[in-house]
Amino acid sequence: MINQLVANIRKTKAPIVVGLDPMLDYVPKHVQDKAFQEFGETLEGAAEAIWQFNKAIVDGTYDLIPAVKPQIAMYEQFGLPGLGAFKKTVDYCKEKGLVVIGDVKRGDIGSTSAAYAIAHLGHVQVGSKSCLPFGEDFATVNPYLGSDGINPFIKVCREEKKGIFVLVKTSNPSSGEIQDQPVDGRPLYELVGEKVAAWGDELMGDEYSYVGAVVGATYPEMGKVLRKIMPKAYILVPGYGAQGGKGKDLAHFFNEDGLGAIVNSSRGIIAAYKQEKYGKYGEEGFAEASRAAVEDMAADIIEALNLR
Repeated sequence: MINQLVANIRKTKAPIVVGLDPMLDYVPKHVQDKAFQEFGETLEGAAEAIWQFNKAIVDGTYDLIPAVKPQIAMYEQFGLPGLGAFKKTVDYCKEKGLVVIGDVKRGDIGSTSAAYAIAHLGHVQVGSKSCLPFGEDFATVNPYLGSDGINPFIKVCREEKKGIFVLVKTSNPSSGEIQDQPVDGRPLYELVGEKVAAWGDELMGDEYSYVGAVVGATYPEMGKVLRKIMPKAYILVPGYGAQGGKGKDLAHFFNEDGLGAIVNSSRGIIAAYKQEKYGKYGEEGFAEASRAAVEDMAADIIEALNLR
């Protein structure tokens, strides 16, 4: 699947992943009202609202982008109906030819890690049948339980030709409380980056590894170091836009071939209609506002890469 991600990025010329993280207050009132008329102000109504919201944004942007990243917690908060909306979103995005990165941040060991890997990337055996649970193409994984937590994912990735993005240096302000701590004179995130590179050597696609890394746009100098440590790992870069990352911060995350990184924006795209810049679209035109935000983000990144 890493080969498909690279192919999609080359086709769109936009190394962008849209974070489908639909908080209910991002969903325009007319979409909520329609869902609540059918299902009431219930978990089912909320799930229907976020599903219709997602569908409209995907319809408005899928030809411009290579991938989407639904964050499962935004769906889990609405219980089983929310998980149903997550599954419908995954399936619909795949129908549109998009690579789906399940932002699930799983991290455990042994049979538990194997079950997580099967749930999101693999098939589960039910009697004589092999069934597909959620069916994403990639999943985000927390490495801080060590190889015991990663190896079950690598096994499933090898079987299914799918991938993972390992949390290395995250974009949140307090990440340094753990990730920056010195170990033998080096920050911990560098050692995790070395492990990502080693795990990735076991699972290569045509140009890049099936084992990628998450490195926040809010730490560009650290990204520069990690790019050298993990030359064959695709880097998923959160923190663009709403969290403060700019196109000029991103150049070091990419390799000289213009590949090697994909930049996430969530509310900066899906809630673009709330921004003054895109206010002319109004609530009714929320999907058109999202499309315009994708176009602007792509131009920002391309300019930054050309100037480096």
